[in-house]
Amino acid sequence: MGSSETLVEAALRVLNTGDPFEKARLGDQVANQWLQGLIAQPYDSSQELTVPDRPARLNNVKLVSPGMMPKLGKAGSLQSRQAIVHSLVHTESWAIDLSWDIIARFGKQESMPRDFFTDFVKVAQDEGRHFTLLAKRLEELGSSYGALPAHDGLWDSAMATSKDLLGRLAIEHCVHEARGLDVVPTTISRFRNGGDDQTADLLETVVYPEEITHCAAGVKWFRYLCLRTRNQEGDDGILMLQLLNSGSGDDDDQVVKKFHEVVRTYFRGPLKPPFNEAARRAAGFGPQWYEPLAVKFAAAELE
Repeated sequence: MGSSETLVEAALRVLNTGDPFEKARLGDQVANQWLQGLIAQPYDSSQELTVPDRPARLNNVKLVSPGMMPKLGKAGSLQSRQAIVHSLVHTESWAIDLSWDIIARFGKQESMPRDFFTDFVKVAQDEGRHFTLLAKRLEELGSSYGALPAHDGLWDSAMATSKDLLGRLAIEHCVHEARGLDVVPTTISRFRNGGDDQTADLLETVVYPEEITHCAAGVKWFRYLCLRTRNQEGDDGILMLQLLNSGSGDDDDQVVKKFHEVVRTYFRGPLKPPFNEAARRAAGFGPQWYEPLAVKFAAAELE
């Protein structure tokens, strides 16, 4: 028997849950209900719901500005390994909220198709699993979430795009998450070199491959919105077929141009190489998406 609760209502319950462990558990439960068809409707078109500007959070993590964060080190010492894993745990805690927020904030507002909700439910479920596994690993390393300072720069950047789904997809999924694809392989190597194969294995076999799919969701729905804008009278099914048939090697120039425009609007500073071209291509976008931004931003900084 299905639930009368809509997915957006359930997403708001997750966002309004302060404890990150309970947030991850509840998010996993909601995700399973949606994927099994127990939650039938993405939203009620007649219902007006308020999405919080900031999700509920516990105050057990000392927050500092990004520039005041201590150096994490290179995983050569236990202290450095704890600091890196703590930073990853904090990032994943926000990734849970970001995934449910995009569902609650934009799904109804932008009249997105059902596949949009399903894709980001899967992302949210993954992020919750990453948080839980990394938090457990942090405890095995003799620390715990909240033992070290952290910053909320990820949510600050998300709020800059709170009224623009194109901006949210571009910045959070195609800039920030793509940056994660660039740096995680180095992080994995550092843990291996430091003798911590357990953390390296967790990052390599669980977190890294799933983050590629999260970036891919951003690319996919960015493309979709661009196609829909161009084909206002088009059919959603045709648009989805166009999406599935579009390869990263022959992207529409207008889509890439729009991506550059959106990133320049919302992102301050250059996209920093080196880029993990293989992982980015696996996520669905090639160098023409990001290399011109790095070059142009870097050139502007030198002027």
